[in-house]
Amino acid sequence: MEGDPGVHLGLPLPEPEGDISRCALIRGPCRYFHYGCDGHDDRGWGCGYRTLQTLSSWVCLNGVAGPGSSTAAPPSLPEIQRALVAMGDKPASFLGSRDWIGACEAAMLLDHFHDVPCRVLHVRPGPELRDVAGQLHGHFRAHGSPVMMGGDRDNASKGVLGVCDGKRGSYLLVLDPHYYGAALDGPAAQRGGWVAWRGLGSLDSGSFYNLCLPQPPGR
Repeated sequence: MEGDPGVHLGLPLPEPEGDISRCALIRGPCRYFHYGCDGHDDRGWGCGYRTLQTLSSWVCLNGVAGPGSSTAAPPSLPEIQRALVAMGDKPASFLGSRDWIGACEAAMLLDHFHDVPCRVLHVRPGPELRDVAGQLHGHFRAHGSPVMMGGDRDNASKGVLGVCDGKRGSYLLVLDPHYYGAALDGPAAQRGGWVAWRGLGSLDSGSFYNLCLPQPPGR
């Protein structure tokens, strides 16, 4: 099943503390959902679903769902597909398929299941990527919720749990859902690089990115 709710805790900063100018992280726990964590082998297509489940777990664990929330637990993969068909976003053939989902679908689903509105940030290829760190600093300070991120050329969904600026550049704290295997505790996930600080320059400058930024009521 899904792993340690504090999988990122204790991870060293990407630069010496004296070289860090500012850093912002999620507030509160979230669980690490990854390929196969519920016994469903979704390798090659389920990374967006797993990142959505991680965001959903944060809403549930921190009690920040809106008054219209319909569930107290992250939705399963079949529940996610049924919801997208029911709301008219996907055709009936989507049920049981291996079709991907992205940040836009995640925003609709967090509203559908948890009554949590989301901002969807579209970042075009090239220079706009440099502005992502500033946008994320503002988000984590205001809302403290994990973020889902994915693009076109870089179509691997990823969770973002924090952002940090240092002398050598800016970094994202990335939670990678592509791990497949037994549940990991925080130290094991960190040793495997499944939760890690990654330089902003590691993003694909030729890809656009969409980010789903949950904005729960009262935060």
